[in-house]
Amino acid sequence: MRRALAALTVAAFVTLLVDVVAAHRSAVSLGPAVAFVLAATLGFGHVERSTRTWPRYAYIVALLLLGGAVFASSGGYVGATLLLVVLVSQTTLLLPLPAVAVVVALVPFFHAGMAFAEGLREGLGLLAAAVFAAVLTKLLLREQAARQQLREYAVQVEELAAVRERNRMARDIHDGLGHALTVVQMQIKAARAVLAVQPERADEVLAKAQDQAEEALREVRRSVGALRERQPAVPLPEALKALAAETSAAGVPTELEVTGPVRPLPDEAEESLFRAAQEGLTNVRKHARAGRAAVILDYSRPAEVRVEVRDDGAGTAAGSDGFGLLGLRERAAHVGGRMSLESVPGKGSTLRVEVPG
Repeated sequence: MRRALAALTVAAFVTLLVDVVAAHRSAVSLGPAVAFVLAATLGFGHVERSTRTWPRYAYIVALLLLGGAVFASSGGYVGATLLLVVLVSQTTLLLPLPAVAVVVALVPFFHAGMAFAEGLREGLGLLAAAVFAAVLTKLLLREQAARQQLREYAVQVEELAAVRERNRMARDIHDGLGHALTVVQMQIKAARAVLAVQPERADEVLAKAQDQAEEALREVRRSVGALRERQPAVPLPEALKALAAETSAAGVPTELEVTGPVRPLPDEAEESLFRAAQEGLTNVRKHARAGRAAVILDYSRPAEVRVEVRDDGAGTAAGSDGFGLLGLRERAAHVGGRMSLESVPGKGSTLRVEVPG
């Protein structure tokens, strides 16, 4: 907008100069016109950057006097009228609305020296031009402010998207790699426990730990690949069956129960149910000291699918949610579902996640 006003100021002066030369009129108006152009193009930026109020008012008063001198000495040429339009626009940029109204109201009085009828006609025309310039400048200011706000909103959206993606990756690392490493850790502990008396058994358990470590590596590669392109998903009942087998192999016998006719679910809903079972079984192995565990996948409800992980272990105290359970709550809430944990010390726990589907 500032460049457009500078260009309009120069164009107004050129128009005034052409009028003076073409009509062989007095060049008296060119002096104040040059001063007006220099002030409006070179001085405006300095005044706009000023943190004090009085330089802005002094600047506008000076432009008003110069514009009036140009208008009076030129006889109201088109170029002089355009300079007054520049004056009104710069006033709108620098001063509050009451001051703009005062300048707009003063501009038509530059026709005061004319006959009443002609002065009234020309003054109303100049008033309309001044009002139009003020309104247009104000609208452009609001449009610029709106654009700036949109840019700020866009930056905020990018930051929120980055935070959300970091949280998603943290959940994936915890639920995927954390689960696999927990299994490996327990298998290595089991192997060390029998290494002295049953080396063959220890070798067998270490072989399973190696397989699990390789599966963890494949999980990492799948996660990295998923950041580039989507991979075909394993059916949810099969994925849960594999989780139950891993937990059984780690020393906690686990069975899978599927109820109701299996039906397809949105990818994010299936991911939420799978991660719930994975986190629940990880907690069973790490903390529950359970003798048995069970995973229930329930399709029996028409608009909802539920997964439960139950164990007969030590249970937990209320309010002991860790990062994994927090991640499950976030996943479930993201797809419109919910998570609950029922646990009684000494009597085991039940982790339940329900999602629409």
